[in-house]
Amino acid sequence: MNRTFSLLCKIFAKPLIDAAIIKKISGKKNLPAGNFILAANHQSNLDHVVLGCVCFPRSFKFIGQIDGHKGLNNFLVKLFYSLTGVIILDRQNDDSKRIVLEQAAEFAKKGDIIGLYPEGTRSRTGHIGKAKTGVAKIFLDTGLPIVPIAVKGTFDLMPPHGKLKIKKLVEIIIGQPLYFKKELRLAKGLSFEDEKYKDLCQKITDKVMNEISNLANDKPGKN
Repeated sequence: MNRTFSLLCKIFAKPLIDAAIIKKISGKKNLPAGNFILAANHQSNLDHVVLGCVCFPRSFKFIGQIDGHKGLNNFLVKLFYSLTGVIILDRQNDDSKRIVLEQAAEFAKKGDIIGLYPEGTRSRTGHIGKAKTGVAKIFLDTGLPIVPIAVKGTFDLMPPHGKLKIKKLVEIIIGQPLYFKKELRLAKGLSFEDEKYKDLCQKITDKVMNEISNLANDKPGKN
C-alpha cells in the first residue's frame, strides 16, 4: 500500500476498524522510526485489516496467498490484494515462493514495511502453528529489524471458513524489534543452499516465533 492510500486509510478506515473490532493496541513505542519486517501470528483473514492499522500512514506491503481461494472468492481476494498492494504468493509453486521473497526484499530496500505470517497459513485451532523460514531469509537479505506482533481475537471474529462477527475483541501486542546482528554477520558470504545458512534461518525463525508466542501467551507448534 503506497503512502497516500495508507494515509487515507488512517483517516477514513482506521477509526471505523478501531470502533468496530479493535479493543487495544499496546507496544506502539516499539515500532522503529524506519521501515522494518512485521512478523505476526495468523488467525484470520481479518489479520491483514487489523495489522494495517499498525502500519498506517506508512507505506507497506503484506505477503498473501491465493492458492487457498477458489471461484468468486479467489477473484475478490485478488481484487483486495491489488487495491492494497499485497505481494501475491502461490504456495503450491516453488518459483512463486522464491520470487515473493525476492520481491519483498526489493520493496523493503525501497523503504516499505514488509508484513508476513511466518506460519504461512491461518490457524485452524486458534493456537500458533509451526513456522517457515521466509521471515529469516528476508531479514538476511535486507538487515531490517524484525518486529514480532501477536494478534488476539481475530480467530473468534472470523475463523477459517467461518462468518464474520463484529465485536471489540481484537488485541494487538507489539514486541521489541529484533536485530540479529550476530546472525547477519555470520550469514555474509553463505549461499542459500549452505547448511550454515539454513541453520541461521531456523534459529532466527525460532526466536521470532518464541517472541510472538510469549506476547500472545501461547505455545508455538500446536496446529
